[in-house]
This record gives sequence, structure tokens and C-alpha cells, in this order.
Amino acid sequence: MTVAERRVTMRQVIAEAADVLAAAGVGSPRVDAELLATHVAGIDRWRVAFLEPDTEFETRYRGLVAQRAQRVPLQHLTGTAAFGPIAVQVGPGVFVPRPETESLLEWVLAQSFSSAPVIVDLCTGSGALALALAHSVTNARVVAVDDSDEALAYARRNTAGTTVEVRRADVMSAGVLDDLDAAVDVLVCNPPYIPDGSELEPEVAQHDPAHALFGGPDGMTIIDSLAGVAARLLKPGGICAVEHDDTTSQHTVDAFVRTGDFVDVTARHDLAGRPRFVTAVRAG
Repeated sequence: MTVAERRVTMRQVIAEAADVLAAAGVGSPRVDAELLATHVAGIDRWRVAFLEPDTEFETRYRGLVAQRAQRVPLQHLTGTAAFGPIAVQVGPGVFVPRPETESLLEWVLAQSFSSAPVIVDLCTGSGALALALAHSVTNARVVAVDDSDEALAYARRNTAGTTVEVRRADVMSAGVLDDLDAAVDVLVCNPPYIPDGSELEPEVAQHDPAHALFGGPDGMTIIDSLAGVAARLLKPGGICAVEHDDTTSQHTVDAFVRTGDFVDVTARHDLAGRPRFVTAVRAG
């Protein structure tokens, strides 16, 4: 019996896919089923339910659903990840930006800026945070930094044709970005911060690069160094926002307080109420 003879509908195809994904333990099975259908169909999500699936669609769609059921990240299957006002290309070798980091982005964008601020995004990965900031603060000079060649390939691809400067550098190295000492207005960072040995979802453990995930025994290796880097790079009154593990909020506050160079060191939460990032202001 052909697809036409049994009059399969898109709603049925998506519902079946959602059941498969739910059985595989995917956290958002219906949403992922719809987004995969949207990706295969190449149309807006709200229109996909009205499409009549043909054999070619079903074959390709079921293949992607099967991969998602194996816990391949949705973003690896579609090739893109939405982040705030932009979308970036992602895939194996680069950290997939998370919606939780949008809370940090929104906080930064709510601050006051100079007429032409210098913004630095350390551990940029795909370049998502840097690109979102450049998109929203159009008069800014934005510098994106990472030490992974795989991540930098994505960052350069995502920022091509924009004003974002992409640099290869290790934030743990002495004198990193010393040409920007005391010249930076805003420093943001989503560093590797997961404590070594933590249990992770398969999408993360098997597909995100470990280099972008783990931050030492307590998750604080990069953040402890980062506080000193931020103190050196930020001009007086400059602001810093650093994401952290939800178990290390106070540790991150302490790292900035210990430098003696910051005021208004504040622990902040994401929209789900989890401790997510710490902000600080460079003392004058």
C-alpha cells in the first residue's frame, strides 16, 4: 500500500516520531519531532503540520528520528542552533550553545554601554555569544577567543561577514590579550565548568567536546584564573559576566572577590531559577 493510499498525515508521522523519541529518553520528544520535520520539509514550523508527507520525506525524516533516538543532538542533525536573536552553525567538535546562557546575554544587553564599547567573549566556542552581542550592540568592537581549532573553525564560519574579530588564544596563558589591558568595557565567558566525573546526558557526554565541558575536579580551574584575567583586561567600571556550574555559584563569587579588584559581585539565576552566572564591576 502506498503512502497516498493509506493517507498518512503529517500529524500522524510527527506523533509516531514523538513516541519513538520519548521511548528513547529524549527530554522534549514532541518539540524535537516537529523541529526535525520542519528541517526536512524546509518550511516554517507552524506550516509543517499541513504538509502532506511523501515517501521521500518519510524516508529522510525517519532516518533523522532514528539518529535522534540514538541521542545524537538535535542541533547536529539540523546543523544549526538558535541563540537569542541569531542562529549559528554547529556540529561535532564544538559546544552547542544552550538556551540557559541567554539569561547572561539578556543581562549584559540591559546594561549601559559607552559609545563604542569593546566586548570580549572568552571561550567563545561556536561564536554564538559574541555574534549575538555584535548583532545587538552594533557599534561595539567584539573580540571572540578560543583555543580549540575545531571550535574556531565554526566561530570563523559563523562570524564571516560580520565585524567580530576571532582570535586563537588560551585564556590560561600568561598575558592573554595583553594588547587589550584596561581597554575592555564588557567581558563575558561561558567556560568549561562542569566538575570532572559528573554524569551527563548522552547528547552532552558523547557529542560535546570534553575540552569545552570539564573544568577540573570542582569545575573551577578556568574560572579561578579568569577572575584575574578579567581584572587585567577590564577598564574601571567595566563589567564581567561568567557562567558557572549550578553547584559553584558561591565559589565563583569568591574567585572575583579574592582579586580585590571588583565591586558589586553578584550571583544571578536563569529563568528556571537555577544559579547560572556571576556578574562583577571592575573597581575604579
